[in-house]
Amino acid sequence: MAAVDTSAQASDVCGFDIHACPSPAYVVDDARLIRNLELLARVQAESGAKILLALKGFAMWDTFPLVSRYLVGTTASGQDEARLGAETFGGEVHCYSPAFTVPEMDEVLRYADHLSFNSPGQWRYFRDTVSAAARPVSCGLRVNPEHSTGEVALYDPCAPGSRLGTRAMDLEPADLEGLEGLHFHTLCEQDSDALEATLKAFEEKFGRYLGDLRWVNFGGGHHITRPGYDVERLVRVVSDFRARYPHLEVYLEPGEAIALNTGFLVATVLDIVDNDGPIAILDTSATAHMPDVLEMPYRPEIIGAAEPGEKAHTYRLGGTTCLAGDVIGDYAFDTPLSIGDRLVFTDMAHYTMVKTTTFNGIRLPAICRVDGESREVSTVKTFGYEDYRQRLS
Repeated sequence: MAAVDTSAQASDVCGFDIHACPSPAYVVDDARLIRNLELLARVQAESGAKILLALKGFAMWDTFPLVSRYLVGTTASGQDEARLGAETFGGEVHCYSPAFTVPEMDEVLRYADHLSFNSPGQWRYFRDTVSAAARPVSCGLRVNPEHSTGEVALYDPCAPGSRLGTRAMDLEPADLEGLEGLHFHTLCEQDSDALEATLKAFEEKFGRYLGDLRWVNFGGGHHITRPGYDVERLVRVVSDFRARYPHLEVYLEPGEAIALNTGFLVATVLDIVDNDGPIAILDTSATAHMPDVLEMPYRPEIIGAAEPGEKAHTYRLGGTTCLAGDVIGDYAFDTPLSIGDRLVFTDMAHYTMVKTTTFNGIRLPAICRVDGESREVSTVKTFGYEDYRQRLS
């Protein structure tokens, strides 16, 4: 496919001019983001749950004035995310970590409204510090319902030997003294039936403690905005739980659901070589710019491309790092690729920007936004040498 045809097709699908941004660039579409946020706002209204943005999945703070119109706050995995949420999003700030250091706790207590500890030992260690904090913080404990529903062991907090959360057999009533909530997080890109099953296990193991608490956090991994997700079941599950425990506030903290299908990664073909087939080298990288391609692993979609052999011309797409395995995957196109062609990867807003690295000195992709109405592309941030240098010493 000629470059101009590829660009036209991609621009038509995206709804914006893919040449109006630098390359490589993450491009987040406000219209798509608003569509997700409106659905999440509906879930809040109908279920009574409060929804937080999990910064570990999506932390593009330039969008937070928009996102904060719909959601109640953010949830953080440590001191820097907690500060980012407090300073750029507002609302409630929740924080959980498998373990805190003393200096980190001092910083977290400046920003967090809710704080979940991973173990009774961590709670005992920091209890006096929390009590002496300048501002009130509601504390809770992350628990492990020991009910696995996911298929990828790397993302299963309930796997045997998990370090995440306290099991019921390891918990005594005295361990909860002074705590106001329980937190469980077991899902990964799953539907509400998985939450329903997990919640049943949670109540069976920890229900006896709920009468004296103020809140329960159902964690993340809820794929609420994915096409086909059973939203009605989610609303029913949460509503029924709140009816059983009317004194408890319920939180959900998805990250991926906020940004799902809202963004793209625009990249350019730099060279084409051959080794048992054509290989197109792009100005992006799997390991540096979309690491879940190698960690999950998964094969991202490209507008206008198909599975190998399904179209006339198949290419292996690789990145610019020295890692031999920096390969995005094999893709087929209608006509040959040319140097300078732009390719557009879909669903590239969540777990991309937050996980990028400057390995090999590779520069980070620019960050852009598409106006929801005018469809104009604006470049929010570009990265250069100083961003690489400042990470080192």
